[in-house]
Amino acid sequence: MSTEANKAIIRRLYEEFLNKGDLSIADELHAANFVYHEFGQPAVGLGEYKKRNSVFFHALPDRKVVIEDLIAEDDRVVARATMRATQTGDLPGISATGKSVTVTSIIIYRISKGKIAEEWESWDALGMMQQLGVSRLPGGPNTGS
Repeated sequence: MSTEANKAIIRRLYEEFLNKGDLSIADELHAANFVYHEFGQPAVGLGEYKKRNSVFFHALPDRKVVIEDLIAEDDRVVARATMRATQTGDLPGISATGKSVTVTSIIIYRISKGKIAEEWESWDALGMMQQLGVSRLPGGPNTGS
């Protein structure tokens, strides 16, 4: 597939899956043997990937994820994105705060046969926790206050 076709797959992922919360589209866009790698976490398959995203979709229902940069070469697509949302639902260990967050991420996708086969994600989890008021930096004020 061309790099433009690969980028189109990722644009669709952001619009239909991440922004609209359509969990069913994940089965269409991802390979059956899809592997998700999140920085600092064990790799998981498509079922767990959908489950994790479902939690975020419910906790942050007004989320809008904007692709800031989308770069493709061969079978890889890299997205730098920003999510803006309000936490109106519970996250694991964090009751709804009603606070707004802005979270950045960089994700590398590997496309195979027109499907997302692998994803490596690094996102600013600490920044989000600080904005929600549930994490402090050592020796510093809580930036979520």
